[in-house]
Amino acid sequence: MTTDIDRRVLEALICPLTHATLRYDADAQELISDAAHLAYPIRNGIPVMLEDEARKLD
Repeated sequence: MTTDIDRRVLEALICPLTHATLRYDADAQELISDAAHLAYPIRNGIPVMLEDEARKLD
């Protein structure tokens, strides 16, 4: 199930580790922190902004 995240919410969120802006990957339902090389999941329309839940990017 794909749930679009509200753009206003996306604009307000930052990476909890680097405080950098995030980019939204709608296909993967993730918020990407290029600065931290992490992808934070979005579950049921709710961003999970925990480092332990993030996927490491190559």
